[in-house]
Amino acid sequence: MYNLAFVFQIVLLEQRTRTAKILEYLYRHVASSSIPKQLHCLALKLANEHSNNAAARLQLPSAELVPALVDNSYFHFVLASDNVLAASVVAASLVKNALRPEKFVLHIITDRKTYSPMQAWFSLHPLDPAIIEVKALHQFDWLSKGKVPVLEAMEKDQRVRSQFRGGSSAIVANNTEKPQVIAAKLQALSPKYNSLMNHIRIHLPELFPSLNKVVFLDDDIVIQTDLSPLWDIDMNGKVNGAVETCRGEDSFVMSKRFKSYLNFSHPLIAKNFDPNECAWAYGMNIFDLEAWRKTNISLTYYHWLEENFKSDLSLWQLGTLPPGLIAFYGHVHVIDPFWHMLGLGYQDNTTLADAETAGVIHFNGRAKPWLDIAFPQLRPLWAKYIDFSDKFIKGCHIRAS
Repeated sequence: MYNLAFVFQIVLLEQRTRTAKILEYLYRHVASSSIPKQLHCLALKLANEHSNNAAARLQLPSAELVPALVDNSYFHFVLASDNVLAASVVAASLVKNALRPEKFVLHIITDRKTYSPMQAWFSLHPLDPAIIEVKALHQFDWLSKGKVPVLEAMEKDQRVRSQFRGGSSAIVANNTEKPQVIAAKLQALSPKYNSLMNHIRIHLPELFPSLNKVVFLDDDIVIQTDLSPLWDIDMNGKVNGAVETCRGEDSFVMSKRFKSYLNFSHPLIAKNFDPNECAWAYGMNIFDLEAWRKTNISLTYYHWLEENFKSDLSLWQLGTLPPGLIAFYGHVHVIDPFWHMLGLGYQDNTTLADAETAGVIHFNGRAKPWLDIAFPQLRPLWAKYIDFSDKFIKGCHIRAS
């Protein structure tokens, strides 16, 4: 009798632990996937300003600066984002830390719905003498011609994800699946994984046919140093200059190998890749577009996306990094970790002092600095590039903490 009662108690505790874990995953999913009302407010106010104020509809850049957009004597940076506030921080931190901002060109790519707010923000908040271009995806000639693999991939992606019918409630209600499986399915519902912004970097050579080299920036980073020395790095014929993530002092963040992202229990992955191959990071990457155009990187990327669709998204964890690890295999030049500190959005072990020593910090993970779930000791590194007295920021009740 005693043994039966003990077993029952253990089972009950396991059920409670499972329920608590699943609820934790659900709350994280809701917190990280929802658009905060402050950001929604900012986009609406800027869209209204764009409609009513000619100063918010300026051509970016002005006509006399357009030649710089294809001039390889400038330092070219690319940022793809549908988040105006996040883009404003990346842009401000890039320019304010530049030693020669007049030689910096920032190409901001956004989607159709965010174009007006994004243009309004940068028209009304110029970062002279740096040159800012704001362009929507539909304005690129290349994307409007014929079949574009990224668009076809997204359509297939949507069809595969449609298996998760009933949304998060149905996923959480499943009583048989492990919490980790439920977490993965919740993650599959995240809007960012079905965003064109998430895949667009694989088409940089086509989007910028006149440029030889660019630095691609994610919108959840902050730049803390002058980035022009990145152009002095000898890439040794490689395409992608990136920081490795398999060695470093932080064993949690810097312990990522192919086995951390790819599913080596699947025979297709096990047959083709080494689980102990060192991974690298997206977020701040140097791309040699001349070298890239001589490769089949983009075709490889889409070949493996197709294989993943055929396998019901079972070849790797969600995101663009796993197929990127495959596509850029053999084409990566390792750069100093000073240029890219990771993990500020999924663990709070990083101290403020350590983060301040990095050239670029990356809030990769769910705890984005514009969300309430951001780590409070790290958020000031991002918030310092926002003018909280600005009328749009104040009007939408965006606060420093």
